[in-house]
Amino acid sequence: MAERRHEYAPAGTLPGLLQRGRGLGALMAAENPEAAADLVYGCVRWEWRWDARIDERDVYLARLIRDLGLPLGPVVEVLSGTGNARARATRVLELLALDGSAEAREALGACARREREEAGAGAAHEAGRPDPMAELASSALLELLTDPGESEQRKVNALRVLCGREPEAGLVPLVPSLGTADGRYPLSRLPGVIRELGALAMPAARDWAASGTRWLAVEGLAVLVEHGEEQDVPTLVAELEQDWVDRAWCGPMHLARGLARFGPGAADAVSLLRRFWLQTPHSSERAAYLEALAAMGSAGMAQAYVESLWDCESGVRLLGVEHAPERPEVWERLRYLRDDPMEERAVREAAGRRLSGGGAS
Repeated sequence: MAERRHEYAPAGTLPGLLQRGRGLGALMAAENPEAAADLVYGCVRWEWRWDARIDERDVYLARLIRDLGLPLGPVVEVLSGTGNARARATRVLELLALDGSAEAREALGACARREREEAGAGAAHEAGRPDPMAELASSALLELLTDPGESEQRKVNALRVLCGREPEAGLVPLVPSLGTADGRYPLSRLPGVIRELGALAMPAARDWAASGTRWLAVEGLAVLVEHGEEQDVPTLVAELEQDWVDRAWCGPMHLARGLARFGPGAADAVSLLRRFWLQTPHSSERAAYLEALAAMGSAGMAQAYVESLWDCESGVRLLGVEHAPERPEVWERLRYLRDDPMEERAVREAAGRRLSGGGAS
């Protein structure tokens, strides 16, 4: 059974919405549960998440199965498989069991023995060895980094030590020279050291961002995201536009957060951010786009917040809980989220506070 599917359906279609975990997908599915059934089961059978470590789907899928009144049989069948597919089915069934489904509890009980047998033991930890570079002064480490005769490994070790110390402004002019021999990547630990430099990397980061060396440009942009000024907005918008052209789904949220710092001053990014919010398969990035759009005063935020109450990402649902307009359907959904045992605790509590404050408990 295939574990990952790449051929995402268009973002405005029901298959595409469900694959991306959009709230609109759940709303559309509720209008015709029979037609949506196979699509929902397909999201359990196959991995549509861009990054299964952080993109959320479990509550979304369990709710669809429960709220649409779908039979559990096709989900239980996935338990007979292996790997990630079985893990997805297990988590969905665990949530349904938490909600009171006897069928889900029975299916999980039947599978428990095999789960225990296949559960891996924790990895062993090796004792660390002393690092002789830890005794060197920072000035000596910087000198080592400038020496063309030193090996990459020695330079990486020097960066590792510097990463645990106070930021060294003397490192800034060395950054462009600290790439791998093939010029494709920064030396290991360099990105972390640059993050520690923070504002000390300005204004050099502007030159890095304009570099033809891609890794150096990426590091420069990362500094501009956190510490750039209004003059850097066009650079960040241009990078966001290039990400859209390249369909680069991992990382634009950082540009979104950087641009959000400028509020309406970064309004040129609104159309791009809205496209990312609507189409990204990387659902964990969706909250950043929504927050940036709000900071920039984008139109249509009321409806975006309402849809977010059905989103697969708990962070997005939380934004919906906090900001959706006072409408009857919103109060109804807030009560649903407050009382649903499958919901994340933070979202349940926020919904309860909103209801208490709005007098619609």
